[in-house]
Amino acid sequence: MNIKSFAMALIIGAACLTSNAQTTYDEMEILTVNEQVTTVITATEPIRFVDISTDKVAGDQPINNTIRLKPKEAGHEDGEILAIITVVTERYRAQYGLVYTTRLTEAVTDKTVMPSEQTAYRNPAVSMSTEDMYSFARKVWNSPAKYRNVGSKKHKMKMRLNNIYAVGEYFFIDFSVDNHTNIRFDIDELRIKLADKKVHKATNSQIIELRPEIVLEKTTSFLHGYRNVIVVKKLTFPNDKVLTIELSEKQISGRNISMSIDYEDVLSADSFHHSLLTED
Repeated sequence: MNIKSFAMALIIGAACLTSNAQTTYDEMEILTVNEQVTTVITATEPIRFVDISTDKVAGDQPINNTIRLKPKEAGHEDGEILAIITVVTERYRAQYGLVYTTRLTEAVTDKTVMPSEQTAYRNPAVSMSTEDMYSFARKVWNSPAKYRNVGSKKHKMKMRLNNIYAVGEYFFIDFSVDNHTNIRFDIDELRIKLADKKVHKATNSQIIELRPEIVLEKTTSFLHGYRNVIVVKKLTFPNDKVLTIELSEKQISGRNISMSIDYEDVLSADSFHHSLLTED
């Protein structure tokens, strides 16, 4: 191939790549909608952003991977394009054309984003996907305990820290509770917070609630043993504060147990062992 032919091949190849990277309305999946029908779109992972191109369609996001859509009013013609909706998740984008139908039986009620409709996308706001987070948390949950001296005892129960690992922007905190009462513990709330190490007066105490990115196990009760992994964003705090995990029972006079983790223990979570990052 001579230089001129090679250059022409590069130009044609670049044009093909540009063409494949663009999507027109004619190439989109079409969803027929009606003002009397709620159209539910479910993504395979948490949705981070939604755009509806016109104000003819109302929408909301009731849970992290689902959105609901509905035309705001009637009076449209069959086949009228009402809007284009763009759904951006942690790792892909999907677009759909919303077309009006006067026939209720033709309106889409339930739509799952299929792999063929997903365009790979690296979301700059997401340093770790939820799927990866759960995968790492499960590996931590299955790893042997390394901490032996961080814990607490109360109500014939013992809470202890098993592991703290760090990866990217997150801490993976692995803990257990041993119940020696033979009475089932019905979990009401699992909280993680920053609190003063020593509190002399209630008015002087400062408690900062932390919102976990994920809680691995959704167990609501346990009889003998309980183990879970909480994932929180990395943080620093002064030596007069402790990171506290608290588990409370449902009953009004229910039991509760908490465990405090010093900053020195958090600092030891500087590395995530490569064996835990290896896929099964």
